[in-house]
Amino acid sequence: MTHRIVLPRILETGAGAIKRLPSLLETLGCRNPLIVTDRVMLSLGYVDLLTDILKTEGITGGLFVDTEPEPTERSLLPAVEQVREGQYDAIIALGGGSAIDSAKAIAVLGPHGGRMADYKAPRDVSEAGLPVIAIPTTAGTGSEATRFTIITDAESDEKMLCMGLAFMPWAAIIDYELTLSAPARVTADTGIDALTHGIEAYVSQKASPFSDQQALAAIALLAPNLRRVYHDPEDREAREAMMLGSCLAGIAFSNASVALVHGMSRPIGAHFHIPHGLSNAMLLPAVTRYSIPGAPERYAQCARTMGVAELEDDDATANEKLLVELRALNQELQVPSMAEFGIDQAVFMKLRALMAEQALASGSPSNNPRVPDQAEMIELYEQVWNQE
Repeated sequence: MTHRIVLPRILETGAGAIKRLPSLLETLGCRNPLIVTDRVMLSLGYVDLLTDILKTEGITGGLFVDTEPEPTERSLLPAVEQVREGQYDAIIALGGGSAIDSAKAIAVLGPHGGRMADYKAPRDVSEAGLPVIAIPTTAGTGSEATRFTIITDAESDEKMLCMGLAFMPWAAIIDYELTLSAPARVTADTGIDALTHGIEAYVSQKASPFSDQQALAAIALLAPNLRRVYHDPEDREAREAMMLGSCLAGIAFSNASVALVHGMSRPIGAHFHIPHGLSNAMLLPAVTRYSIPGAPERYAQCARTMGVAELEDDDATANEKLLVELRALNQELQVPSMAEFGIDQAVFMKLRALMAEQALASGSPSNNPRVPDQAEMIELYEQVWNQE
């Protein structure tokens, strides 16, 4: 069996790596980039930092600061028009996963036109768009190293999964110092998202020896440091480990795909506007319990790599410890229940069938070691609602 591995061409890592941005643009032969970001990055001063670094090399370019936390196609259209009018030769994506996902979509829609629905899975999008240099400011989505983007259709409340070489950033700057300002809730939600990426990539039916190594390395970095950065945001050593772990997890799932947690999470996020990492956290214990029978030895290895099971533990013991840890992690990181988040139970129950249909249509659940049908997925949504 062969496996196709897709990666960014260049990864610049470490404290102060952001200063390498002009060099990356020079390598690309680009002098007129469009910075795509959000107003939080503007208020934190990161946009000024970026533009000052570029100005030292005589690079100006343009700026779009209106990306949304859960990007819709409508939110991208002003930037798409800006690309078409501005003759930009590159996109610099600055921010969390939503800003980077937005930039990826803009880089394709700008040159090629159409609607995001034209590019959604199962289509494999290979048309080259504008080159993207991704600069993440959270340790979670791994979007800087993936061939995926998620954009919501506001009319249908569907989170559209779009994939292909067109959405892989040309380069990424992994500078953990940009995460030091992330608040505790963002740190927790993005961190659990990254851990979920690592676990799902490892248990995915599309896993390969390459993705396995990235996934396990990511889990080993993320699991012992997530609590540390949540309680002490100034812990630079833990921040660096989380940033590297997030990127490795992104590489792992970009090449092995995510599975049932992400498939079920996207519709929840689209219909109820729950941050993606938070909805993953709500789902992770129940979906893991359901999935373990499909790959008990793989989930047990995740538990051992996380450090919550001993090497000598048999698989059943290790997996029970894994479930205990996932519940304990949610409790310590103050992950709310869906009711505590403010979701109306009647509305949630009414939408179960539609959410299950949308999850299945995304293709992610088919990668799970145990693949549910629609009825089983509806039951899983009920379990997630009712879990303590």
